[in-house]
Amino acid sequence: MSTIIKDQQAILDKLRIEQLNPMQEAAQQAITSHPDIVLLSPTGTGKTLAFLLPIIAQLDATCHEVQTLIIVPSRELAIQIEQVTREMGTGYKTNAVYGGRAGAKDKIDIKHRPAILIGTPGRVADHLRRENFSTERINTLVLDEFDKSLEIGFETEMKEIVAALPMVRKKILTSATQEIEIPTFVRLNKPKYINYLDDSVSQLKIKTILSPSKDKLDTLVGLLSNIGDQPGIIFCNFKDSIQRVSDFLAENNISHGCFYGGMEQKDRERALIKFRNGTHQLLLATDLAARGIDIPEIKFIIHYHLPLKSQEFTHRNGRTARMNNDGTAYVLQWEKEKLPDFIQNSEIETLQKAPIPSMSPWQTLFVSGGRKDKISKGDIAGLFFKQGNLSKDHLGIIELKQDCAFVAVHTSKVNQLIQKVDNSRVKKKKIRITVI
Repeated sequence: MSTIIKDQQAILDKLRIEQLNPMQEAAQQAITSHPDIVLLSPTGTGKTLAFLLPIIAQLDATCHEVQTLIIVPSRELAIQIEQVTREMGTGYKTNAVYGGRAGAKDKIDIKHRPAILIGTPGRVADHLRRENFSTERINTLVLDEFDKSLEIGFETEMKEIVAALPMVRKKILTSATQEIEIPTFVRLNKPKYINYLDDSVSQLKIKTILSPSKDKLDTLVGLLSNIGDQPGIIFCNFKDSIQRVSDFLAENNISHGCFYGGMEQKDRERALIKFRNGTHQLLLATDLAARGIDIPEIKFIIHYHLPLKSQEFTHRNGRTARMNNDGTAYVLQWEKEKLPDFIQNSEIETLQKAPIPSMSPWQTLFVSGGRKDKISKGDIAGLFFKQGNLSKDHLGIIELKQDCAFVAVHTSKVNQLIQKVDNSRVKKKKIRITVI
C-alpha cells in the first residue's frame, strides 16, 4: 500500500504552492466545521484544491471502500480533478469515470476501490445501478460546477445518485456563478455560503467589434490579425458552426484546434494538450470549454456567437482575466443585431489592417510509453537531449499520461528527432514516436 501523506505543507510543497489564497483558507475552515457548504468563486481561483485539502485530511486510511464521491458536469473536469489529486501525492487511490471511456476500464480501476471517486452524472449513476461499488462508506459528496450538473438534462441521474447515498454527512457544492436555485432533492441543510464572486479584482475589458455582414467570418479573421500571436478561445453556440469557422480559418492559414461535445474523447483531450503546449494558439469551442477544463491563462476570448444566457457569458469570460491578470472579451456583433441586456459597458473597437497571425513554431509528438511503464518526464527529456541531440530551446511542454506522453518540439527539429529516437528503449519499453 502507498504511504499516506496528510500533512498539508508537504502536499503544497509537492504542488509548488507557497500558500493558500484567502478563498481557499475560508473554504477549508468552513468545510472542516460545517456539514453543508456552497462555495462560490470565479473560474481559475483554485476551488479544486480548496475542497480537496480538507477532504483528504478526513479520509480513513484503513477503509477500503469509496469515501468521497465528486460529481462533475464534463469528462475534462473529471480528468483534471483526478490529475490534481494524483499530483498531491497523498497515497490515496483516486479514479475518474466518465462517458466516452470503455466501461471495462472503469471496472478494472474501481475493482480495487479508490478512496476518492470522480465522475460524470450518467456514468456514476450507471455504476450505482450495477452495484459496482458500495455506498456504505461514502460520507462526502461534492457537486463541482453544480450549476451545470444540476441542470435539467442531468436531473434524473442526479436525483438517483443523491438518493443512493444514505451515509453522506457532508455536501460541498461549488460554482463560478450564483444564478441557479439549488433543487430540494440535494437536501442541503442550512448550508454555509462562502462567496468570493465579487472579490476578484478582474481586469477584464469587454470590447465589441461590429461586423458589416451577418456572416462574421471576415470580421473574425480581421480581429485575429489585429490581436496577433496570443493564446485565446473563440466561442460558438453550435458544433455545426465550428466546422464552418474551422474551414474558413484553415483557408486563411490560421492554425487552431477544435473542442466540442460531439468529438471523440481522444480528440478532445488532444485538442487541449496542443492548446496547452502552444502547438495551437487558438481553440475554437462550444460552451463546453467555458468551464472546468485545464488550460493556462489566456489573453482573450471571442464571442463569435452571442451567448444565449448571462451565466454562459460569465463562464466564457472567466477563461481570461483570471486571478487579477488582465484579459479581453471580444463580442462580434452584426450591425443589425441587438446585444442582450447582460452585455453592458462594452466599448466599440475599430479594426486596423494587419497581417494574418504567424504559424506556431511547435508541433506535438506522441510517445507510446507512460507512467505505467515507469517512464518519467526526465526520461523523455533525457532521450530527446542525448540521443536526439535536441537543445533545451527546442523542447517544450511534456505531458505524461498513464500509457503515453505528449511532447511539444520545435517544428524545425521534428523530422530529424523522430529519425534518431523512434523505436528507442526507455526503461525496457520500446517506444514509438509520431506527430499528432
